[in-house]
Amino acid sequence: MAKPLTLLFDLGGVIMDIERSRAVDALRALGMAGADDFLGDYAQKGPFLALERGDITPGEFRDEVRLLLPAGVTDAQIDAAFLRFLVGIPVRRLRALEELHRSHKVYMLSNTNPIMWDTAIADEFRKDGRSMGYYFDGWVASFAVHAYKPDAAIFRKAVEMFSLEPDSTLFLDDSKANCLAAEALGFRTAWVRPGTEFTDYIPGYVSESGGNV
Repeated sequence: MAKPLTLLFDLGGVIMDIERSRAVDALRALGMAGADDFLGDYAQKGPFLALERGDITPGEFRDEVRLLLPAGVTDAQIDAAFLRFLVGIPVRRLRALEELHRSHKVYMLSNTNPIMWDTAIADEFRKDGRSMGYYFDGWVASFAVHAYKPDAAIFRKAVEMFSLEPDSTLFLDDSKANCLAAEALGFRTAWVRPGTEFTDYIPGYVSESGGNV
């Protein structure tokens, strides 16, 4: 008999809609000429990467970013521009997670940062009257564990924290590189392409025990 399937979700691009260009444009409007070089669709650079790895605090991040901006830009302006990266979570996805959680262990593994995590991300998960903890059995946030996809360390941290069995865990991510990193550690994977929903990738796994989408 096949082992029960565990689900391990990425956040941005899988559960939450994101749009890098919105944040780039907002940071440029504040005067950051090199915003496009720091923000990527799947990975960040400079202080943005350091914040997501938990190497610097939000205050230190803002101080570093301010060095790239004209004088007088406030913390609130920096945060507001950065938060433009996030578009939101459609309620239909929250309800799909709710339904999956009735019959599966569900976890999240995200490259993210405390500025977004404690504000807009938490707020988006509350849109349907619940909180983040309602939808997941646990989560790993990159800034909290000082590890960052696609590094193997963050996947190993999830295995350690939640006693995951990779061969019976489906990892869903919108980055092919992250999926390949998970596959190398024995996870089953679904590369969630633009224009699709995570629910498109799950049914084939529920009743069988092998293979990747």
